[in-house]
Amino acid sequence: MSQAGDGEEGMKRPVAGVGAGEEPKRKEVAPFPLAAAASFPRASFSPFLPGGGSHQKHEPPPPACLHHQEKEPKRPITQNALHFPPNFFSAPFISGSQASPSSLVEGGRELLALVPRQRKNGTMATTQSLPPLIAVFFLSAAVIEFASGRLIVEKQNISVISPKSIKGRYEAAMANFGVPNYGGSLTGVVVYPEKGHTACAAFDGVRFRSKSKRPVILLVDRGRCYFALKAYNGQQAGAAAVIVADNVDEPLLTMDAPGFKLQDIIDRNNNEFIEKINIPSTLVTKEFGDELKAAVAKGGDEEVVIKMDWTESVPNPDRRVEYEFWTNSNDECGERCDEQIEFVRNFRGNAQLLEKGGFARFTPHYITWYCPEPLRQSLQCQAQCINHGRYCSPDPERNIWAGYTGKDILVENLRQICVHRVANETGRPWVWWDYVTDFSIRCSMKEKRYTKHCAERVVTSLGLSLDNVLKCMGNTEDDVENEVLKREQELRLGHGSRGDVAILPTLVINDVQYRGKLERTAVLKAICAGFEESTEPPVCLNPDIETNECLESNGGCWYDLQLNITACKDTFRGRICECPVVNNVQLSGDGYNSCTAVGPGRCAIDSGGCWSGTKDGRTFSACQDRDLNSCKCPSGFRGNGSVCEDVDECKEKLACNCPECSCRNTWGGYDCKCQGNLLYINSQDTCIARSESKFGWSLSFIALALVVSAAVGAYIFYKYRFRSYMDSEIMAIMSQYMPLDNHQKEMTQPLRENTLE
Repeated sequence: MSQAGDGEEGMKRPVAGVGAGEEPKRKEVAPFPLAAAASFPRASFSPFLPGGGSHQKHEPPPPACLHHQEKEPKRPITQNALHFPPNFFSAPFISGSQASPSSLVEGGRELLALVPRQRKNGTMATTQSLPPLIAVFFLSAAVIEFASGRLIVEKQNISVISPKSIKGRYEAAMANFGVPNYGGSLTGVVVYPEKGHTACAAFDGVRFRSKSKRPVILLVDRGRCYFALKAYNGQQAGAAAVIVADNVDEPLLTMDAPGFKLQDIIDRNNNEFIEKINIPSTLVTKEFGDELKAAVAKGGDEEVVIKMDWTESVPNPDRRVEYEFWTNSNDECGERCDEQIEFVRNFRGNAQLLEKGGFARFTPHYITWYCPEPLRQSLQCQAQCINHGRYCSPDPERNIWAGYTGKDILVENLRQICVHRVANETGRPWVWWDYVTDFSIRCSMKEKRYTKHCAERVVTSLGLSLDNVLKCMGNTEDDVENEVLKREQELRLGHGSRGDVAILPTLVINDVQYRGKLERTAVLKAICAGFEESTEPPVCLNPDIETNECLESNGGCWYDLQLNITACKDTFRGRICECPVVNNVQLSGDGYNSCTAVGPGRCAIDSGGCWSGTKDGRTFSACQDRDLNSCKCPSGFRGNGSVCEDVDECKEKLACNCPECSCRNTWGGYDCKCQGNLLYINSQDTCIARSESKFGWSLSFIALALVVSAAVGAYIFYKYRFRSYMDSEIMAIMSQYMPLDNHQKEMTQPLRENTLE
C-alpha cells in the first residue's frame, strides 16, 4: 500500500495516502453500518465510481494490504485522498483502494454541505433528498472499493555484506519519490545519526562520512514527519541513500510523497524540496531496522556495509520494453498537472527515438469514473459525464456552474486515446507525443482555448485523419457503451505483477509500476533497466544515466594493448566480458583471460592466436589461413604452434652435410656455402664445380635452341603444305563449274541466230 508520511509525535499516523493524524489503535476497522453497502458494486463512489461498474471484478487483496487496512485511522482531508470536497473536482484522483474509510467519511460529510444546489424554478435552491443519497452511495462504495483494491508494493533487495552476524539478503519497499537507481546497485556504509533519529529536522552543519570513504546510507526512524522530508534532510547531509526503519511490526508498504503544499509544516517558500530529492529511499521492516541499529551501535573498526540492489526491480525479458502512461488532459489541477505536461514535453524526444527504432512500445491511458444509475439525472453527473453517466471525470475548476466541466475533460481524454490509435494504424504511434505537446501549448485551459475546434486543428496539422479520429471517438451523447473508454476501465484493474492504477500520473514499465519522481532522466533510466542486458539502445548508454565500467581497468576483462581491443562491453546494468568482432573476424574465448580469432581471416588478427615472431626483418607465424582452428610452426621452427623455437639445422646435422660444405645457422633457416669455386645445390645437398656448371648450362642452352628451331621449321613446313593443299582443292572445285558456263554459251548462241532469221 502507499503511504505519504507520518504524523507529528503524539498524533495519529496516516497509513494510506497523505496526511498526518493520530496514532491509530491496533484494532480492526468495523464495517460501515449501511444497508446500502451491499447493494452496489465494487469500485463505486458517489457521484462517480472508478472503473466500469458492476461488471468489473477484483482479485482479493494481498495479506499485506489487509493487514495494513486493519489499522486505518481517521485523518484530515487532503488533496490525494479519495473524496469530494474541498478538492473533489481536482486531480490527482485516487481510487478508493488507496484511501481510508475514515477519510471517506469526512468526504461524505463535507459533500452534504457542498452539493445541495439544484435549479428550481430558475433559481438555486437547497435539495433535501439528493445529498443524503449521494452520501450513502459515497460511503458504501468506498468501503467496498477499499476492501477489494489490488495494491502491490514494488520492492528491491538489500544485501548485508558485513558484519557476518546479520549477513544475508533482505527485502525493502521502494519509495514513490526521489530517484531509484533502476538497473544498478549501491554499496555503502550504514550510518545511524546520534541525534535526530527521525530526520525530521535538518542536520545543520553535519556531513555524514564513513571511515572507508564508501558512500553513506543513512538509517532513520519512521515517525513525526513526512517520508519525503526525511529523505531530503538526509540528502542535504551527504547521504547517498536513505533507509527508513519501520517502528511497527507490519508488512512493507510504499512510502509516498505528499501531494499538497506543506504550509502547515514548513515555510511556503521552502516547500519545493520534494522535486529536489535525487537520491533513492526505501522502507525496511522493524525487525531488520533493529538489527542494523544494533550492528551500528557495536561500533569498532568493522563498518556495517550493505548493497542496495535495483537490478531486478524492472523485469527485463527481451530487447523491447513496453510501457504505458496513465495521464489526464486537464491542465488546471495544480502541481501534478504541471508535472505531467512538463514530463511529456521533456520526454517526447526520447520516447519517439525509442519507438521509431523499434526498441519500445508505448501506450497512453486515461482513468474514468461513472455515475450510479439512480444519480445519472443529477446536475453533477450530467455536467461531468458522457454516454448517459457511464464515463465521468471531475470538474477541473471545482465548480460545475462555471468554466470547463468534467465532460470537456473526458471528451478530450477520449480524443487523445483515439489520436494514438489512429496514429498507430498509420505506423506513426509516436505522433501522440506531438499532439499532446502541441495541444498543451495551443489549446491551454488556462488561456480559455481548451475547445473542440482547437483540438481538431492540432489533429489535422499533424497529418492525421480527423474523420478516423471522430469515428474512433463515437457519439458521446448516445446511451450506449463506448468501447474505447470501456477498455480503459478494464485496463485500470491490476493484473499479473501490476496493481490497480489508482493515482495520476502513473507510469508502468514492463507491467511494473514505476516509483520515483516523474522526470526525464529518471524515467529513461527505469525504461533502460527493462531491456535484456546488452540489447539496450545507444541512448541508454549515455553518461548522464549510467557509468561506463569499462573505462576503469577494462572492467576486469581481457584486452590487447597492442591491437587496442578489449572484451569489455558496457551495458546499462554494468558490463559484460565478451570477445569482440574485429575486422569481420570473430574472437572466441571466455572474455576474461583470453580471446583468440577463429574462422577465415583469423591470421590477420594477432596471428589467429598462434605464435608469431619477427627478427632481422623476417616475420614468421604459426597461423595458416587454410587451417581455421589449429596452429602449426612454420618450416625451420619446432613447437606446438603456440610456442615455436628456431631449429639449428647446422648443429643437428639436418642440412649442409657435404664434405665441402660450411654451415651457418640463421633464424628460421640456415646458410650453406661450398669451399673454393664450388656451387652448393640445395636439393642435392652437395657441391659442384662452377666450370662444369657453366658447360652444363651451355649444353642446355644449345639443346633448347635446337628444339626451338625444329619447332619453327615444322610450323613453316606445315603451313606451306596446308596452303598448297587448299589451293589445289579450290582449283579442282572451280574446274568442275567452268565447263558448264561454256556449254550454256554454245546452246544459247544458235537460238539467237534463229530468232533473227
